[in-house]
Amino acid sequence: MKRLAGVLAGVLVLAACSDGGFNGLYGTPLPGGADVGDHPYHVTALFTDVLDLVPQSSVKVNDVAVGRVDKISLTPDTRSALVAMTVNGDIALPGNARAELKQSSLLGEKFVELSVPAAEPASAQRLADGAQIPLGRTNRNPEVEEVLGALSLLLNGGGVEQIQKISHELNDALSGNEPEIRALLSRVDELATQLDGHRTEILRAIDGLGKLSQTLTGQTQNLSNALDNLAPGLKIVTDQRDQLVGMLNALNTLSGVATDTVTKSRDQLVANLKALQPTLTKLGEAGSDLPNALQILLTYPFPDYAGNVIKGDYANVEANVNLDLDTLIQNFTNSSQPPIALPSGQQPSAVAPPLPLPDLGSPGQTGGTGLLGGLLGLIGGGK
Repeated sequence: MKRLAGVLAGVLVLAACSDGGFNGLYGTPLPGGADVGDHPYHVTALFTDVLDLVPQSSVKVNDVAVGRVDKISLTPDTRSALVAMTVNGDIALPGNARAELKQSSLLGEKFVELSVPAAEPASAQRLADGAQIPLGRTNRNPEVEEVLGALSLLLNGGGVEQIQKISHELNDALSGNEPEIRALLSRVDELATQLDGHRTEILRAIDGLGKLSQTLTGQTQNLSNALDNLAPGLKIVTDQRDQLVGMLNALNTLSGVATDTVTKSRDQLVANLKALQPTLTKLGEAGSDLPNALQILLTYPFPDYAGNVIKGDYANVEANVNLDLDTLIQNFTNSSQPPIALPSGQQPSAVAPPLPLPDLGSPGQTGGTGLLGGLLGLIGGGK
């Protein structure tokens, strides 16, 4: 018997060494486990707490064993447990499958239950080899110890003995006040209805408050500077408190006097305004005539341009002389008076007189028949 035991121990040691190391009884496959088939796939799941789950535990789908737990380890951040599982390759699960840690009976073993999510449609993709189920899709059932501990807390120190007292106090408070309680409930229902009707405005106000908070957060430095510099300003206001109070009292007195004055002269003020109505009406009817008339007020009876001509005791004369040859010829043609005076008894000829020209009169000669009169007629057109 001793030899047989030694041989079995040696076989177990060799088997463990052939796998790269001995991991204890957790690394020894148990008889009667789930059939994973010829082509299994491996998945992992993250749990916040795996309780006393151990390797070689069952992995089930609809309470049917379809795989086993290979390894349990901590994640690098040590905030969750990573459970590695081997699942039968013939079991098709969606990509958003859930993993839940359950217990076979009250004192039975722990196992991992894989299931299709009931709150959302199943993913079209399949749970593939190497996939990982995140924390959001894993959960565990409460432990028997947790249930019994919560029940013990409720029965021993949870205030169960106070329920009767609370019930009596509620009865005393509500007895005789049924109409008021009903009215209060009706008002609460009405308030809830109104709040629901203004839900959009409330949400908009909350969003605006959030934006305001972000703005204030971004202006923290400026607000701190303002608060730090506010103290000197408040000190100045405090030092001038008497002057400010005196100013406000004087303003109050002035307001009272002004109010009394307006009240006593109200009738006269109304009468004056009514008397001004015709004058203002005529001024409105005058329109732009009044400004135009005011332009010659200082230069009456001359226009406002007279200020540019009359300079004290003398006056300037402005004249425009057009020496354009075309204009001169046109004026010469249209003139009813010849530009050069001819001797009496002679008619103007279409042929120009030969040079030198005869004497056309003395310089002192007046009238429109001299040389000057002819030139003026030529320039002015003789009209």
